[in-house]
Amino acid sequence: MVLYTPAFITQWCQRLPYGLGFRADLPCEVHSWRQMAEYSPEMRQFACILHLYHIKAYDYLRKIFPLPHPYSLTNWLSNNEAAAGFSNNIFLRLQEKVERGEQAYCYCALMVQDMSLQKQQEWDLQTQRLTGFVDLGAGVLDADEAPLASEAIILMAVGISSPWRAPLGYFLVNSTTGHLLAQLLRQTINKLNNIGITVLAVTSGTTARGVETARALGIRIDPERIQCAFQHPPGSAHSIMYFFDVCHALQLIRNALQCFQKIEWLGDTVQWQHVVELAALREQRALEPCGPKSVRRGSEESYHLKVNLATLLFSEGVADALEHLQKLGLASFQNCSGTAKFVRLMSRLCDVFHGTGPYRRGLKGPSIAGNYTKISHLFNEAKSFFVTLTDSMGRLIIKSKRKLGFMSFLLNAESLKWLYTNYACPESAPSRHLLTYAFSLDPLEMFLRALQQACGSSGNPTCAAFQAAYHKLLASCSLAPGSPYGGGSGATSSLDTFLSRRRDLTLGSIRAQYNPARGRTPSTKSFYCAGLLLQGSALSNALTDLSLRAEGITRAAGFVAEQLASDLQCEACLASLFEPDESRPRCGSLLYIKKLGGVSVPSASVYHITNVSEQVLNRYGNVGDGNQTTKVWHLSLEQKVFQELLGGSPLFPTLTNHLFDGELCVDNHYTTLVKQVTQCYLNVRTNHAKHLSLKYHCGRHRLKKLKGKHLFLSPLGSCQSSQTHVGS
Repeated sequence: MVLYTPAFITQWCQRLPYGLGFRADLPCEVHSWRQMAEYSPEMRQFACILHLYHIKAYDYLRKIFPLPHPYSLTNWLSNNEAAAGFSNNIFLRLQEKVERGEQAYCYCALMVQDMSLQKQQEWDLQTQRLTGFVDLGAGVLDADEAPLASEAIILMAVGISSPWRAPLGYFLVNSTTGHLLAQLLRQTINKLNNIGITVLAVTSGTTARGVETARALGIRIDPERIQCAFQHPPGSAHSIMYFFDVCHALQLIRNALQCFQKIEWLGDTVQWQHVVELAALREQRALEPCGPKSVRRGSEESYHLKVNLATLLFSEGVADALEHLQKLGLASFQNCSGTAKFVRLMSRLCDVFHGTGPYRRGLKGPSIAGNYTKISHLFNEAKSFFVTLTDSMGRLIIKSKRKLGFMSFLLNAESLKWLYTNYACPESAPSRHLLTYAFSLDPLEMFLRALQQACGSSGNPTCAAFQAAYHKLLASCSLAPGSPYGGGSGATSSLDTFLSRRRDLTLGSIRAQYNPARGRTPSTKSFYCAGLLLQGSALSNALTDLSLRAEGITRAAGFVAEQLASDLQCEACLASLFEPDESRPRCGSLLYIKKLGGVSVPSASVYHITNVSEQVLNRYGNVGDGNQTTKVWHLSLEQKVFQELLGGSPLFPTLTNHLFDGELCVDNHYTTLVKQVTQCYLNVRTNHAKHLSLKYHCGRHRLKKLKGKHLFLSPLGSCQSSQTHVGS
């Protein structure tokens, strides 16, 4: 046991980080501190760093020196504008909303994340001082012995019933520890309490540093006994729930499954190889007929299984696909029911922890009192599942070195159930629903991505670049629900952040891991084979036969769909690009796609957009014009296409429910997909058509001549690649 004697404290303080011990400019005599009317900047820095790095030593020194109460240190850790520390302007705006009686701002979740910085000392012309040093809000540590900052710790408050977000401030440090993060969280909670905002939850990364932070706050992560809450102020009756980021937890579970390869659970077996085989599945033709109609169509319009690489690993689509492939009789997917069951359970848990709006349905919707029984049952099922998982040697995984991902979900489940019971279920509850995405790091990751973009560099920014970007975002930050950072219409939405953060949890990432060669992107030759890149002629003039023109448009639209599908991350949007067929099961990761001469048959919406684009191009532009490479000309064509589409039949009917997955705004996945289809077609038609040689041919395609002098490529030929039958 350490005895905090004056000699020990003096000796320890001289080992404080950044040379902030009892230096020559810091008075050591007690009477010197008592005689001062106010604290000097050096004394403020010393008090703040001592409290943040060693609170027990701070409490002892308060008995000797007249140091302020720890709660009052928030004033010294606060600044105006965009300097390091708490942002006073944001807190003032939050206080105004609370005082106006806006109930949505009275309760929030708090999250913390760090961002790596480039160590670099720079001269600030405006302040005439060196920058790049550590700064905890009480002033820059400008000294020869002060190290350069290597990380920025960012804190954010998020609404739990309304999707507002508020960046509360940042701190420039040389090294981040769990104890430091815990102290900063306590100070943030104090400052929010002072303006009338109650913190209900805290979220950190599912990392070693996050675990250290949780334990420093009093959280217990033990399979035998989980303590999911801590009291603040200490000893009070107010409990604050702790959450680990779900995305990080999913990555750890993926790592555990990959390392163990096989996981046993009450007679069922979860095998990683099933997922690998699914991700590596080549495009194949299904043998089973679905009716006389499909038989009569023949091989040229036959259905093919195509892996949707945008599908998340832990999703209903993967579970359905595994079960479907097992029914088809593929040897690689026999006995995969245990894997499908595990994936489906994880998918449902992910849905619960990604409630982003009040209009979503089922487990993806907001957590309301009526869902408590359903979600509680799911959590109990997950707990019974996780505590009985064993490896091939019979050892419990929940007690192994790969337990953190599973323990994080158990801790999050207990925290969410507590919030349901106390803040959603009672009749006098302050909120009748909870937006569970507020308990992940997704909102803060949106802000960090905007910061990185504002910095203008792909690598780690310097302190000066970070502070300039933070100042820019803070000036345009609106506390209104769902408002984008920076005020731009192209800002990343919560759904896009969710998909982007889970990019390494898709089937595509698994395929890339086991097969580093990238997938083949459809080349322009495929578009040539569609018979649309015609030199000096618009499509409507070249194809005088309307049936041939319609088939050409179909092929072109199919090519556009394949082009967009190669880079599309959203599973729902990807599926909407191709023609649906109600007679065949449409598994999320396996799409049944018809083929027309080697090109996928597009959905009616993609065909319609492509057709209108071709009409606009025929009416307002000639291939080969010198001005068609200008951006203004392309924008004018896109505007005319959108004008033609207005008032027409609704596009992409399968995306109707998908519109509620993100923010309710004009610039959503629906409008983005319409723009992408239009831009892709116009770009290919205007940028590549003039390079087509009249002598070019593809396979057995033949140049034919109709009335007049226009040439076109025969729509039938050998462009269709050889397909492998399922089970062959």
